[in-house]
This record gives sequence, structure tokens and C-alpha cells, in this order.
Amino acid sequence: MNMQIDLEKGIANVGDVSRIREVMARAKRGGRLVIGFIGGSITQGSLSSTPQTCYAYRVYTWWKETFPQAEFVYCNAGIGGTTSEFGAARVGTDLLAERPDFVIVEFSVNDESTEHFKETYEGLVRKILGAAWNPAVLLVHNVFYHNGANAQMMHAAIGRHYDLPSVSMQSSIYPEVVAGRIENRAITPDDLHPNDEGHALVASVITYFLEQVRSGKLTGSNTSFAPGAKLPAPLTKNAYEDSVRIRNAAAPDMAGLQQPTLDGFTPDETAQNEITDCFRYGWTAKKTGDAITFLAEGSCIAVQYRKSVKLPAPAALAVVDDDTEHAVRLDANFDETWGDKLELATLLEHGKEGRHTVTIRLAETHEDDAVPFYLVSVIAAGRRGRD
Repeated sequence: MNMQIDLEKGIANVGDVSRIREVMARAKRGGRLVIGFIGGSITQGSLSSTPQTCYAYRVYTWWKETFPQAEFVYCNAGIGGTTSEFGAARVGTDLLAERPDFVIVEFSVNDESTEHFKETYEGLVRKILGAAWNPAVLLVHNVFYHNGANAQMMHAAIGRHYDLPSVSMQSSIYPEVVAGRIENRAITPDDLHPNDEGHALVASVITYFLEQVRSGKLTGSNTSFAPGAKLPAPLTKNAYEDSVRIRNAAAPDMAGLQQPTLDGFTPDETAQNEITDCFRYGWTAKKTGDAITFLAEGSCIAVQYRKSVKLPAPAALAVVDDDTEHAVRLDANFDETWGDKLELATLLEHGKEGRHTVTIRLAETHEDDAVPFYLVSVIAAGRRGRD
């Protein structure tokens, strides 16, 4: 099947392209530049046959081939099954630590189309835009190919507020699937994750936009990121711009963060070799009543834990400030076959600002539990009085 799409329709917002043009100018002069990506499983490269055939690596290859005089570094911070809420908490260590010059943000099929994820997405975007070296940002909106769903409406509001360039598969690839000119199974086996052909199409939408900027056909507004310009005031309550995750003391980024009190939980000090090794630097427990208590600063608090395909598995209760009436159940049993899931559960959303106690206690175990309960981290946000 001839997979032709209207690439022009993929341009959701031209925005201010001055930062992208500046990266291209430096690439043309020759130098070292970091091409960064943060997102979910599609960015990670899920269902591409090799790491080199995913959309992210194809975009990186475009930079290398377009500017052969420059040295490019590929930094892929995609983690499957994760949202911009986790992205905002990890972007500093997983991406910004590499000082990327150009960043693609891709969470529109991971986030739900809600005000909550509008806010977490803004926190992530502001963290990247506010980096001291002024990285260029391009927003990428993927789509579910069976129904056209994504969080683009919420994410695009953030994009327009910051005058950010963005491209969309909802307006470029998806219409061709609906019209029958592209068979969905030719580009995705599950109506979400692209195969090699699908990744190539996604990359083509992105590189078309970049090529239009490079050639001067797209000039954009060029005012939002003028020298000395400050970021506009947040569009949302913006609690998540300052979010941090608390892991055990073996994690390299835990300096200055208070460690929890352990009552039966044991720290996992296994080294994390890749950012996709999600179940590292957390804590494990096996017995009913085992507990762990954190002091977390902020107005928004979440926990991450492992949902396991190895059954049965324990379940825990998470309680904030001894409010057992509103305890949140953390069930580690995962009735799927594709693998363990890094689950994120919200415990407090725009609650009272300040210091809170967070206690996670095993409430249900089994003699034949296949795995222990694995607590990955506590994420705290809204720590600077912006709520």
C-alpha cells in the first residue's frame, strides 16, 4: 500500500521557531548538539523492530544527515506506560542532565484528556523551557488509530500558551486510516504502537516540519523566546513544575531529600543501568503490616509501585496524614500479559500545602505470593506556594 499523507496537515501549531532555528544555526556551524526525547512507549520505540527504526532515532538521523558537519548525541528518555506527571518528576535526571539542545515532548496518548494532565504537562514543559541553556521544544501529538483519541486538546492549550511548535498524527495520519487509504494494520498491530512503517510515518511528519523551518518556509512568530523574554505566567495552578521523586538513598539524585522510616520495608540498592529499569532504588516488603512512612513537602502527592503479572501479589494501603477514611489501595496484581507495569496513584491533589506524612502499609498478602510488594517512589509537588 502506498502510504502517502498530507504532511502539511500535520503542523498543528507553527509557534515561535526561533529556538529551533538557533539550534540549526549552531549545527550548520559545526559543533556538539544533543537531540532529546521524552515520552511514553512510542518514544521509547515500542514495536519498532530495532532501536534504529523508531521515530525518535529517525528524527535524530535527520539531524545527522542534514547537518553532517555537526556532532550529534541521541538522548531518548522515553519510558513505556508513563505520563507527563512522572515526566515532570524525572525530566531533570533523565533528560536535562544531558543538556539537550532540541527536545521532543510526546505524552498525548499516555495522558488522559483532563485538567490534571493539562497541569502536569505544563509543569514538564516549563521545566524544559526554563533550562538555563534555552533548549528548543517541539510538541508531538500521537493518536489512537481506532478512534482518534488523545490528549491533544489539553496539551495544545499549553502549546499555544507558550507559543510552542507542535505536530499532530491526529490531523495527518489518522484521517488516512479513517478514509481507508492507509490500513491500520499496515502501520500498527494494536491501534496505538506503530510498527516500523508507522514509526516512519510519524518521523516524516516531524522531519517535514523541521525541513520547513530549515528552508525558511516557516518563520513563526519569533517573539515568545526573544532574548531576555520571560516565560508567561502559568496557565494552570502549575504545582508540578517543582515536583520531585523520593527514592532510597542509593539513588544518585537523593542528596538533601529526607529518607523514610522503615518498618518491615527493605531498600533495593540494585544499580539502575537504564532509565527503563524502572524497578530500582525503591523498597520491598512481604508481610502483612510491613510499613514505610515518608515526610513529603507539597500540596500534591503520588506514589509509584509495581503491578506484577506474576500472581498472586500483595496489596497495600496508602494513607496521608493518618486519614484512614481516604486510604488509597495499591493492588500489585496486574491481570495482563505484556509485562509488569509502573503504576502511579494520586494520594493528594491540591491539598493543604506543607509537610505531610505518607504511610504505605501492606494490607493483604498470600502464602504463595509470587513477588514482594515493590514501592518505586513517592512524588511530591506544589512545594513553593503556587497553588
